Amino acid sequence: MLEFKVIETGDKAWADSLLKFSDFRGAEYCFTNLFIWDGIYKSKIGRYKDFLLLRTGDNQEYHYLYPAGRGDIREVVELMIEDSQKYDQKLSMISLTNEAKAEMEDLFPGKFEFTLVKNSFDYIYESEKMITLSGKKLQPKRNHINFFQNNYNWSYEDFTPDKIDEVTNFNLEWCKSSDCHKYETLMWESCAVEKCLSHYQELGVKGGILRVDNKIVAYTVGEPISSDTIIVHIEKAFSDYRGAYPMINREFASRIAPGYKFINREDDIGDEGLRKAKESYYPAFMLEKFHAKLF
Repeated sequence: MLEFKVIETGDKAWADSLLKFSDFRGAEYCFTNLFIWDGIYKSKIGRYKDFLLLRTGDNQEYHYLYPAGRGDIREVVELMIEDSQKYDQKLSMISLTNEAKAEMEDLFPGKFEFTLVKNSFDYIYESEKMITLSGKKLQPKRNHINFFQNNYNWSYEDFTPDKIDEVTNFNLEWCKSSDCHKYETLMWESCAVEKCLSHYQELGVKGGILRVDNKIVAYTVGEPISSDTIIVHIEKAFSDYRGAYPMINREFASRIAPGYKFINREDDIGDEGLRKAKESYYPAFMLEKFHAKLF
């Protein structure tokens, strides 16, 4: 029998230890993301032996994160099937990579229907490219950065806990200028960002702040997600400061990414503007994800 509970920061230590066993690069396999988005997705966390489990939604429609950890994957999936049956549902699993899909096809041949979910594909970049911005394709990014460096009295600093209130105020100002209240996805994100900033120290994330004339014009938050990948959770900048976005991106990457091969900048949630922004950095590859539904 599986048990699920509300996600608390006190769950981070054991959750992180189980996530390390799988070493997944996907954005869903990071405790910070599970915690800050739980209200939006109605998520509950669980543990079975050495597997981390997540169930989203309600008893009208549940979805289960493909388990992370180590052990008998068949056993835990069979328990997930039983758990979903308690609510008269067929198991629905999310965020399966190509490797996880192949494993399910091998263990449960012909039992699942698999669907690609393109809006959930993560954009994965080479860390070195994000730091150096080398090559002809990224020349426009270097041009924006050069403009920023030559036209503003700027400084970069680490986002330390004593700056939480200042960053929170910046975030409120950014939301107001971006009309967050008009867009559902921005409202959701605003809730997640607020929760991240409120628990910044407990989550153990790292961040960077970009200033012009001592005023915050951009900030970012991220952390290692696997043995070779950094994930960026938040990146906000005032777009009227030309070059602020590529500048905070590069400065943060140059400090957090050395020693890691990739940077995961998460998905585009199907937003056209976000898609174009992420594509403009030319990802090394897209981390494909499948939805699996029991027949």
